[in-house]
Amino acid sequence: MTYTPPKVWTWDQENGGQFASINRPIAGATHDKDLPVGKHPLQLYSLATPNGVKVTVMLEELLAQGVNEAEYDAWLINIGDGDQFGSGFVDVNPNSKIPALMDRSGDAPQRVFESGAILLYLAEKFGHFLPKDHGARTECLSWLFWQMGSAPYLGGGFGHFYAYAPEKFEYPINRFAMETKRQLDVLDRQLADHPFIAGADYTIADMAIWAWYGQLVLGRQYGAADFLDVASYKNVMAWAQKIDARPAVKRGRMVNRTFGEPETQLHERHDASDFDTRTQDKIGDTPS
Repeated sequence: MTYTPPKVWTWDQENGGQFASINRPIAGATHDKDLPVGKHPLQLYSLATPNGVKVTVMLEELLAQGVNEAEYDAWLINIGDGDQFGSGFVDVNPNSKIPALMDRSGDAPQRVFESGAILLYLAEKFGHFLPKDHGARTECLSWLFWQMGSAPYLGGGFGHFYAYAPEKFEYPINRFAMETKRQLDVLDRQLADHPFIAGADYTIADMAIWAWYGQLVLGRQYGAADFLDVASYKNVMAWAQKIDARPAVKRGRMVNRTFGEPETQLHERHDASDFDTRTQDKIGDTPS
């Protein structure tokens, strides 16, 4: 059946599949709700989707480097329940998307939103995982912004139409599968000659891209590993496995996680000891 767009689009609240209840064409808060504040200067409000995992991995990697000032409280924002539309969260991120960070270490609280911006903010604040050489820094940032521009085609494009849309249609699935495979080929070619995405060193570009594309090839996104033939991207697979084995990455994946086996979930994180009762090597599928 051919769809003819109306002259003026109107919102059908029942249309949208699995996430119809949280999607809407307007911004702003739907209810009053203050955000909790813990004991550390860094307050993270998030969920363990790929965008959230980027930031918790970064914070755990900083702590692994001995940066004690990177200690943080991580509060769960349940997007299925609409927590992102509470007034307190909207004050931190007017775009109502996780993750969002408040840094209370200075004279005035500093909000940071958008996952790429948070990675860059933390890298600059603490002096890790971002090259100081101008050329290497530029390469790293180019790949960081590549991820920010590319992942919507993977998640909102391929992931939505392949896994979440109320009906499956050939054209959008084929269109976004083609683009996802093109992106994987971009990464595979880059990783053929470099141990990490931006060159010789592990950086925020790796953290950002791994959260989406690394977990995709590891079989954790959309149940689509076979459909996309991810095993054929051998350089991406080797890189993804290498990063997946990092202890800080294992910890970061657990934070604000509400799915999978109970021992892999850490709904809130307020201290390193919160991981003590969890098994960190048994973490399964990740939603988008």
